[in-house]
Amino acid sequence: MSANLINLLWVSTLQTLYMVALSTIIGTLIGGPLGIFLATSKKGELFSAPLVNRVLGLAVNAARSTPFIILVVAIIPLTRFIVGTSIGTNAAIVPLTIAAAPFIARLVEASIREVDSGLIEAARSMGATPAQIVRKVLVAEAMPGIVLGLTLAVVSLIGYSAMVGAVGGKGLGDLGIRYGYQRFMPEVMLAVVVILIVMVQLVQSAGEWIAARFDKRAPRNQGR
Repeated sequence: MSANLINLLWVSTLQTLYMVALSTIIGTLIGGPLGIFLATSKKGELFSAPLVNRVLGLAVNAARSTPFIILVVAIIPLTRFIVGTSIGTNAAIVPLTIAAAPFIARLVEASIREVDSGLIEAARSMGATPAQIVRKVLVAEAMPGIVLGLTLAVVSLIGYSAMVGAVGGKGLGDLGIRYGYQRFMPEVMLAVVVILIVMVQLVQSAGEWIAARFDKRAPRNQGR
């Protein structure tokens, strides 16, 4: 493989990391609070608002059920409005974020709903406010599950980032299509696949390690 192709692989890898990292951050900032609200806003819960909960739940389900490649094309006008173009890494971040936010919201909601309701009642009996219960009980107890959920979201975004290459999103997907497929260079396609696999493995391992640090039930190594 020539030095030029190696350089293209390096640049494309950085582009993919940039797209995935930024869309994960923005998606978490949107989806995290949304997931917390969905988990605590049904009738009789901390922030009881069943109608709002139902409407937001339908919106989240609608966004999650839309195939990603269709989403990318459907929101091209919105992408142009936000970043001024519909191609390139910055443009790709818009659909990636819109795909990530509802996915993360449901993962956060599921993790929080697994927290023992007895802990909530105990915190209430001690006079904790709803905000304190969310911060010090629900999020703290659900953190291992939230971290594993975010790990799953990042892995999914890595796959989505390869898809946006088909519509001018740059990154490894774009490189694989332009060189590996259109120019019949299987070595480039193989390199792209290997890099993506390594990315997924590193993210999965890091996520599991971080989740274990937060898990109070996990046994600690006592040996020195």
